[in-house]
Amino acid sequence: MNTPKPTKTELAILNVMWQISPATVRQIHEELIKKAKTSYTTTLKMLQVMYQKGLVSRNSEQKAHIYEPILTKKETQAQMLDDLKHRLFGGSISSLVLQALGNNSETSAKEIEEIKALLENVENKNI
Repeated sequence: MNTPKPTKTELAILNVMWQISPATVRQIHEELIKKAKTSYTTTLKMLQVMYQKGLVSRNSEQKAHIYEPILTKKETQAQMLDDLKHRLFGGSISSLVLQALGNNSETSAKEIEEIKALLENVENKNI
């Protein structure tokens, strides 16, 4: 599926939707305003644009339209990471990972252990 990449604002809306969808515009807006100041009409317009782009589905059977993301959070992350890998790192996953880890002094010991376990898992699959 070749879903368009969401903008920063669309990602903020999707992050809310991945937690509470299916949801009405009002429900989504109530969650959005906890983190950022935005108007109801802006939320509505953004959801309409996202529907036209194919980022969300809309059920119009009831008075209040119900919206749901087309892709899961994991699918969206994979799509955007693949795009970043190709556009910025020449398709090299190792360059992307080295850049992310090399410039991140906030990586915790727990995260490093998770990364090691993941690498071991990938290595074992390739044997």
